Amino acid sequence: MLSRRSFSAALLASPVALRAQQTGLKARVKIDTERTIGDIDPKIYGNFLEHLGRCIDGGIFEEASPLSDKFGYRRDVFQAAKNLNVTQLRWPGGNFSSNYNWKDGIGPRDKRPPRLEMAWGSVESNRFGTHEFLEYAEMLGTEPYICTNLGTGTWSDAQQWVEYCNSSEDTAMTRLRKQNGRAQPWKVKYWGLGNEMDGPWQMGHRSAEDYGKFALEAAKLMKWTDPDIKLVAAGSSNFSNGIDWTGWNRTVLDQLKTHADYLSIHLYVGNRDNDFTEFMTSAVELDHRIDTVAGIIDAVLAGAPGNRKIYIAWDEWNVWYRARGSKEHGRRILEERYNLEDALVVASFLNSFVNHAHVVKMANMAQLVNVIAPIFTNDKGLFLQTIYYPLQLFAQNSRGKALELMVDSPKFKSKRYDDVPYLDTSAAYRDGTVVMNVVNRHKDQEIETEFEAQDKKFAGPVEVSVVNGPDIKSENNFDSTTVKTVTSSATADGNKLRIRFAPHSYTMLKAKLV
Repeated sequence: MLSRRSFSAALLASPVALRAQQTGLKARVKIDTERTIGDIDPKIYGNFLEHLGRCIDGGIFEEASPLSDKFGYRRDVFQAAKNLNVTQLRWPGGNFSSNYNWKDGIGPRDKRPPRLEMAWGSVESNRFGTHEFLEYAEMLGTEPYICTNLGTGTWSDAQQWVEYCNSSEDTAMTRLRKQNGRAQPWKVKYWGLGNEMDGPWQMGHRSAEDYGKFALEAAKLMKWTDPDIKLVAAGSSNFSNGIDWTGWNRTVLDQLKTHADYLSIHLYVGNRDNDFTEFMTSAVELDHRIDTVAGIIDAVLAGAPGNRKIYIAWDEWNVWYRARGSKEHGRRILEERYNLEDALVVASFLNSFVNHAHVVKMANMAQLVNVIAPIFTNDKGLFLQTIYYPLQLFAQNSRGKALELMVDSPKFKSKRYDDVPYLDTSAAYRDGTVVMNVVNRHKDQEIETEFEAQDKKFAGPVEVSVVNGPDIKSENNFDSTTVKTVTSSATADGNKLRIRFAPHSYTMLKAKLV
């Protein structure tokens, strides 16, 4: 029987909930643990650090702050990132990487040269560089991912950076690393071949053919330096009207299909028209782009020798539209403040990554702190934005095999798409535990849902974690947290579990199956 403990009594007794009960919206979900999509790569729960605004300087790194440790790392930010279970960190950009000389960021901090930073219109002190980033990643227990400069940089710059970080040989680069305090190589596995090279806004922007040829030579040198590294080619970030974004990806992959291990795709979404229903279809666009890119990869690799694989790295994604426009220069920029509807879109994006686990093997929310970020600071402390909570729940729980669910849900029509399910779902299965993620996209109706396990039965209590708030525009700030994760439990009956999903909510269900 249905347990009402999964949601607060106050919520169920509210006028909204009572109206929803009268409408009788219902859904069914069937679970079969043998219907797998692929292995969920933990790297889909990655994040991103760029020398931009207050992400690094004034975010994770603030030397003069009493909140920082002796190395300059903010202790409160570090703990929040640790609790987020960040699986991978991309650095140093972003647009910043396309004019970054990595050698400016090594050696004694006080002797590093400040440089004019042209991507975001500031001065880069270079006090946070390769050693600081890789030490931070080690402390955090996360996988580092370095994006090289293929804008204004050279093939030798990229090759020598790999050599500096990864080589055990006795060379000028490894001697320099040891001189700077690091005896053993870090063995950085993931390297980006530039950032957003399809964008005219990018320093060193090239055509797809020119970029592909240039990146291939860099890739050869980098892999000859360390054959174990994995390379991420710069795919589409420019989806403007009239742009042949699929042609860019095909041309780049034709050039790099023997060397690239991932193709990077970027997507930011927003709600400029203040249309909740339309905004809730953002992940449908994401699904279409994933399917299109996956088809291009298959076509390019058709007939390729061996069993070569290229995966999708969605290494920049988020909601971003309020703090975007003509004032994207200086130190306090891109400081988006998020609400509940943004958190629901983030949860639906994560559903999409899980549902495409066979091809999406890396994803990096942009960014970690202050700049379009789940963590927001000032000089006295921090608060967790609404988007922190779904990412945390996914990263901590949705591991193992992605399951293909059969979902029979009420649907709606948007301006762009027909037959969009109100329930957006994904599921993960590992060691007898199933984790189901459900976004109720309905603005004011709850949906009563029956889950049926096809090949097993539920055993024990079901853990229920809900991210919701009093209103779709609810935000968190330094003084109050209105949107957060609330946990409770429900009871299943054999192979059946009945749950009412509150309006505008994200819910994670975690249960044992026997």
